[in-house]
Amino acid sequence: MELYELTRPVFFVGFMGAGKTSVSRKLARKFGLAAVDMDTYIERREGRKVKEIFAQDGEEAFRDIEQAVLVELTNKDPLLVSCGGGVIKRPENREVLKSGGFVIHLRISADEARGRIGDLSTRPLFNDLDDARALAESRMPLYDEVADVTIDTAGRGVSALAYEVRDVLEREGVLCRQQK
Repeated sequence: MELYELTRPVFFVGFMGAGKTSVSRKLARKFGLAAVDMDTYIERREGRKVKEIFAQDGEEAFRDIEQAVLVELTNKDPLLVSCGGGVIKRPENREVLKSGGFVIHLRISADEARGRIGDLSTRPLFNDLDDARALAESRMPLYDEVADVTIDTAGRGVSALAYEVRDVLEREGVLCRQQK
């Protein structure tokens, strides 16, 4: 296996179900990189599930934690970070994303995302597809605002997406082969 290194953090943004975590994990395994899922990181740091934080403390409190974690991850050794779908809601986060690393928007429609998500109970936003569509539409310009590159995920598997991301990162000088 060839080993690679990142010159700066890579942030994956996009609507839920776009494949942010799957693609970043695949890249990490294939190329010997570190990857972190922001929501999982938050859950371990806080000792409770994201939905519990929302239920107990509200969305604003969750977004405060999310913002602190985003800054924290930006200041670590460069890694692959799959961000929660709502990370782009705060202007401060959009600034951190744009200045702190390289941002890949994995674009997906709400309809395609719903088809990919096996267990809808973990994604309460999909209880109403019209609401999910409206949310996806409202976030699209924000994802596009922060993205260095946008990759359409429609009808594509994780491996194909991972290789396309690798090619983009190599071309942009973000992913480099380690010198022997």
